[in-house]
Amino acid sequence: MARTAALKPEHVPAESKPTLDAFTKDIGFTPNMMAAFAQSPIAFNSWATLLGSLSKALDVKTRDSIGLTVSEVNGCNYCLTVHSYTAQHMAKLSAEDIILARKGHAVDEKRDAAVQFARKVTETRGHVGDADLKAVRDVGYTDANIIEIIALVAMYSLTNFFNNVFDHDKDFPAVTPAGSI
Repeated sequence: MARTAALKPEHVPAESKPTLDAFTKDIGFTPNMMAAFAQSPIAFNSWATLLGSLSKALDVKTRDSIGLTVSEVNGCNYCLTVHSYTAQHMAKLSAEDIILARKGHAVDEKRDAAVQFARKVTETRGHVGDADLKAVRDVGYTDANIIEIIALVAMYSLTNFFNNVFDHDKDFPAVTPAGSI
């Protein structure tokens, strides 16, 4: 059961309403997480700006794979349902690719390096080694790309922590528990 109420659209603070309305229009409904997040216009609009900016980083398959691995490490079931859905329907990742991403890997060598790096950043709270940086650079990622991977880890961790704290009701199809994949 959710630990905070998702606001009805008519109760959302005026400063959050344009952002929430844009998401609702794009998605086709208002996800519970966003309706709850909108209670803080400062946090919600800042996150939405970061999300919009980072949607230009890397490619959609890599971004969604990073979202899956970070959400798995952070134990965010809400985000795993969202990222599994978007990975399948928007990024067109196969079921195998989604499972691999949740385990911190990818079939594609370059994406695999990014996902492994993202997992390492998440698990170590950024205390990666020289070999970790070398591995991601060796497949062609620049320092600018590495910064984007770190920013994606931070953005996904923000929503993971938010959803873990408030335990929103899921509005996307359930996913298999990590222990059984």
